Amino acid sequence: MIKTFAALTAGLACILALAAPTASAQEASPKTLRYAFRVAETSFDPASVNDLYSRIITAHVFEGLYGYDYLARPPKLIPVVADGMPDVSADFKRWTVKIKPGIYFQDDPAFKGRKRELVAADFVYATKRFADPKLKSPAWTTFEQYGIAGLAGLRKESMDQKKPFDYDKPIEGLQALDRYTVQYTLVNPKPRFAEALAGGDLLNGFAREVAEHYGDQIGAHPVGTGPFMLKQWRRSSLIVLERNPGYREVYYTGEPAADDAEGHALLARFKGRRLPMIDRVEVSIIEEEQPRWLSFLNNEHDMIELLPPEFIDRAMPNGKVAPNLAKRGIQGYSTLRADIALIQFNMESPMVGGYAPAQVALRRAISLGYSVDREIRLARHNQAIPANGPNNPHTVGFDPSFKSEMSDYNPAKARALLDMHGYVDKNGDGWRDMPDGSPLVLEMLTQPDGLTRKLDELREKDMKALGIRFKFITQKWPENLKASRAGNYMMWAVGSFAASPDGQTALARYHSKQIGGQNMARFKLPAFDALYERMDVIPHGPERAELFEQAKRMAVAYMPYKATVHRVVTDMAHPWLIGYRRATFWQEWWHLVDIDTQKLPPELRRKGP
Repeated sequence: MIKTFAALTAGLACILALAAPTASAQEASPKTLRYAFRVAETSFDPASVNDLYSRIITAHVFEGLYGYDYLARPPKLIPVVADGMPDVSADFKRWTVKIKPGIYFQDDPAFKGRKRELVAADFVYATKRFADPKLKSPAWTTFEQYGIAGLAGLRKESMDQKKPFDYDKPIEGLQALDRYTVQYTLVNPKPRFAEALAGGDLLNGFAREVAEHYGDQIGAHPVGTGPFMLKQWRRSSLIVLERNPGYREVYYTGEPAADDAEGHALLARFKGRRLPMIDRVEVSIIEEEQPRWLSFLNNEHDMIELLPPEFIDRAMPNGKVAPNLAKRGIQGYSTLRADIALIQFNMESPMVGGYAPAQVALRRAISLGYSVDREIRLARHNQAIPANGPNNPHTVGFDPSFKSEMSDYNPAKARALLDMHGYVDKNGDGWRDMPDGSPLVLEMLTQPDGLTRKLDELREKDMKALGIRFKFITQKWPENLKASRAGNYMMWAVGSFAASPDGQTALARYHSKQIGGQNMARFKLPAFDALYERMDVIPHGPERAELFEQAKRMAVAYMPYKATVHRVVTDMAHPWLIGYRRATFWQEWWHLVDIDTQKLPPELRRKGP
């Protein structure tokens, strides 16, 4: 009897062991971060992208020389693949950077089975790619403004002689002094050039073998040294990345401010942990707001980034997580984002562009006739503050006390401006016409998502009250971006997110030498260019601060962009996502969060993707 009972007990133990995952199996289950972008990606070739969502992906695959401390507020530059901070000449023209040895690209067929180390020549090659006319990089205007000696000339030579770009030709401004030392020489002083070297979403180490191996398909084959590698891509639908198995030893650290309790708590919890802490990231593309919200509520996503404003009253009433969500352990994070929402006018459009008083008056009237307050209350549910100038919060040059006409709502003044400059109803049909008698019809690019539709309704209603007809051209965001870059549009509403602490990057959208790149309004004013180029070469100080003030007032006066709001963003996360903190400027953060598998719902505790 004892033997029989023992046999039954052993058998039951075996059954239970088979039925329940072992501790080692649970540990082997991949920790997966799942969330959604609200806008589709375009490409994963750093030289080809100019949109935020594609750059979030590239920032986790590629690495820059420098980055930002995840915990430091205000932001602090730190070395990433660089071995220390740059050696800078007294005139801010020569920047020399050492690279840490022993950093390797992820394994890829382009390397033909060999381990490929990151070297200084990879940064030289990566930078030259932005100048290659064949690639038509939208970021070229940004690189052109860096003034890397010889780079623009190399590009011009290729274009003038109609021959392939010569990647092998040495230039003064880009040199690999030895295997691990890269040197940048600039035509003009650039006191803040280190910020250009920060972030893997743009200027990073790029292997020439990869570009030559994949050719025109390089946008689908990002190969970097970062913590994640692309595993699967269904365009505009799903992007899957997995931990880079060859990622070097990098450990969690940071320097939060003395009074930053949250930062110190994160440091105490994670300090010394090897990165990345998760194994896999699944990014869905869900453009409609309600499905994105429901995916989060139904545990299909671990977090919702940029909570749709229409759900804020249900999710975070009075700035606190709603009781029903708090019971589930859901966390909420609200932040004034370093961004700005804009309505951009094509300055080359015969209807809304131009610099003559009547043309400026039309843009001013459109601005004065549009209620930013109603946008904030009705469409954004008070998740924004009015914008009065071109600069983003949290950047040099942003002054919260700066007040301008940009945020005013004065339809009576708008009508008076229109009447004064001849925008009146000339044929008696009830709608205003152009001064020459042709119809005045505003055309605006737009997207088919819920928030944009609400904003469009408000814009159309306010313009109708002024007697101005409004027409919308609805396309997907990537198509609108292409049209905007090419100047094939009249108006478009966009958001701009600061990528560095210096507010001059926001003013690049007014700089004529960056038309087709950052300057999608195609604004061209010599007086503004002179201000921009002067502030670019001098250090921070009273003179530069005064130039910022002049630039802001000029931007308001000519109004190639109607700045509307700075957004307050709310992110929410389930209790099993730990360590999340919204980044101020940078895009890379996935490797700095963890999934607490003990808090996962039973249906999510599984082995394998």
